[in-house]
Amino acid sequence: MRKSERAKELFLSGYNCSQAVFAAFSDEFSIDEKQAFIMASGFGGGMGRLREVCGAFSGIVMVLSLKYGDYEVSDHAKKAELYARIQELAAAYERENGSVICKELLGQGKNGSVPEARTQQYYKKRPCAELVESAARLLEEYLASH
Repeated sequence: MRKSERAKELFLSGYNCSQAVFAAFSDEFSIDEKQAFIMASGFGGGMGRLREVCGAFSGIVMVLSLKYGDYEVSDHAKKAELYARIQELAAAYERENGSVICKELLGQGKNGSVPEARTQQYYKKRPCAELVESAARLLEEYLASH
């Protein structure tokens, strides 16, 4: 199964956008899927339902950080390389989806901290499943070509 299909499947089973994208790639970094769900849990809804950076895109950033990031504070070249990669994928995500900002993608701002129930109506009014699939596909393609 492709990572993009797995990410969409995870989202449709109830995980948030960030959890779905990040967990779909967790096996590549020897991270237990449950741990991936926990690590990405706060990034859903544009970071804690603040409707800021899209959770699916946050999942991309988490994966890129694991693959290309560094913990050496003095390695400015490595940091610049990571940021360039993130910006490249942000541009691709924006071209495909129109924005990396949740409220712009959903057409709505903050609306409390309580997640809505995942009903058929929920899925009909939100493009999130497609955004998750898009994010994971773009990331798959990027990683395969780099």
